Amino acid sequence: MVNKKQIRRNIRQLQRIQSWQLVIVLILSIFVSATFLRLNNIGMVERRKAVLDADKVGNSEITQNRLYDLQRYVTSHMNTDMGKGIYLEDSYKRDVQTAYTKASTENNIYKKAQEVCAPQFSSWSQAYVQCTIGELAKYPANDNLKMPKADAYLHVFVSPVISFDFAGLSVLICIVILTMIMVRLTSVIILKMLLRYHYKSI
Repeated sequence: MVNKKQIRRNIRQLQRIQSWQLVIVLILSIFVSATFLRLNNIGMVERRKAVLDADKVGNSEITQNRLYDLQRYVTSHMNTDMGKGIYLEDSYKRDVQTAYTKASTENNIYKKAQEVCAPQFSSWSQAYVQCTIGELAKYPANDNLKMPKADAYLHVFVSPVISFDFAGLSVLICIVILTMIMVRLTSVIILKMLLRYHYKSI
């Protein structure tokens, strides 16, 4: 059975490194982790902006390449959550306009719908699209208009809970240090209680 001397020796060994020293190391580690996590988020924002800029230009190949870069970055770095995702609004508008233009050359129904909706709106918008769809639905023959699905232009990428980059490793170090502090404090408390109550009759 462990005697009083052994318990006192264990307590002294645990007290060689002061708790405040571990706390200082933990604070520094948290600062480093926060910095790397912030850099990860900035990297995501920059790549998302590059996608939107490419989408405005209208080059689908460049847009897809930027989108792939964004996907690869987000899925391999923590703290790069995109919220509701990224919506390629300009690509959707262009494809809708293309569909309308194609329908107008093949069917006069589109022209009738445009005569009703165009005066109500000054530019392309979701409300204009809905108005046109509503007008076209009034006519039985409307097979020429094939509208693109808006959901196909929404891209959502999920960032990992922990990643093996500088941010992820720094977070793991913080967890290790915090665990060391908790284990150290718990061990000292248990040994002192054991020394006080279990061996007080010795």
